[in-house]
Amino acid sequence: MSRKTAEGKPIVTCPHCNREVVWSTESAWRPFCSKRCKMIDLGAWADESHRIAGEPAMDEANLDSLIDQLERGGGSNK
Repeated sequence: MSRKTAEGKPIVTCPHCNREVVWSTESAWRPFCSKRCKMIDLGAWADESHRIAGEPAMDEANLDSLIDQLERGGGSNK
């Protein structure tokens, strides 16, 4: 069950430091508790510490060979 303030505004947990944050327009850094936590999280995405699971994006170097393969009818979606 989610927590709420007396005014009915949701309370969330800062993804970085786990402090409680009121989810409202007055909370400038939501869902983070501060600019510091927001920038630490952004840095983690920038240095690829945070990743979304899945196959890696296609390298453009392989694009020409894929196009050639598809033009020869070698596509696997037939």
